[in-house]
Amino acid sequence: MGRADAVAELLELARAAGDGEMLAEIDQEAGTLAGDYGRARTQLLFSGEYDERGAILTISAGAGGTEATDWAEMLLRMYLRWAERHRFATEIVDQLEGDQAGLKSATVQIDGRFAYGYLKAERGVHRLVRISPFDAQKRRHTTFALLEVLPEVEDDVEVELDWDQIRVDTFRATGHGGQHINKTDSAVRLTHLPSGIVTQSQNERSQLQNKETAARVLRARLLERALEERERELLRLRGEHVEAGWGNQIRSYVLHPYQMVKDHRTEHETSNTAAVLDGDLDAFMQAELEREATGRPLSGDGEGAA
Repeated sequence: MGRADAVAELLELARAAGDGEMLAEIDQEAGTLAGDYGRARTQLLFSGEYDERGAILTISAGAGGTEATDWAEMLLRMYLRWAERHRFATEIVDQLEGDQAGLKSATVQIDGRFAYGYLKAERGVHRLVRISPFDAQKRRHTTFALLEVLPEVEDDVEVELDWDQIRVDTFRATGHGGQHINKTDSAVRLTHLPSGIVTQSQNERSQLQNKETAARVLRARLLERALEERERELLRLRGEHVEAGWGNQIRSYVLHPYQMVKDHRTEHETSNTAAVLDGDLDAFMQAELEREATGRPLSGDGEGAA
């Protein structure tokens, strides 16, 4: 007998006996069962070549000064909390602090099975609407942040780095890190000369560790570039044209004048904004993965009020 059948049988017995305590236990088990079913169903959607891998996530603040950098930091916390919920290991590879608050950009490595499969559904522009805590006149502000997600590349087999084409620069790390971080040129910046791709790492203690971390991110970006070129060629052969721009937000997080998080691709929405910003993202990811798997068109253009 399966778990679902066992729960259904116990439910009938509990109802017949009028056992309120057992009904509460059955309700809890049913919730657990539903969660397990949802996770199993999601994993069936992971058919991509790199879906089982870890992910490298980069958040970049849009225009808007302190409001934008604060939003970028909020998003970083949201995805770190999501990873914690899934018991995924995280490591902040690099971050650039805002002039007054928040972050201009941050790159975090998330290790766990299917981390990339989940997070690829989050790529795009995220919009925040709220009363800005940095505005003395308490006006409503709208700001944006861009989320990029790459599959983690484990070795040089798929993407081999030619170090003759890479410029290596070292510099002193900035931000938090104690005395050591400001006394040595431990931070490393890699520039891939043919493509112009730049990666850097400054959170490790040694220059060698930072170089290895920056190289890992560079391989991931070169892999993404190769995949994008392959996809563009397929789109060209199909005669399709896809525009992707900074203004095409995939999701809006509205904190004023009402509470709503809405995904413009799937129309999935919730008024529990606090839970979402605390990492409760699985329902949004599930909806987008199902949309992609079934080939359904985008639900809207992302310009709605939500």
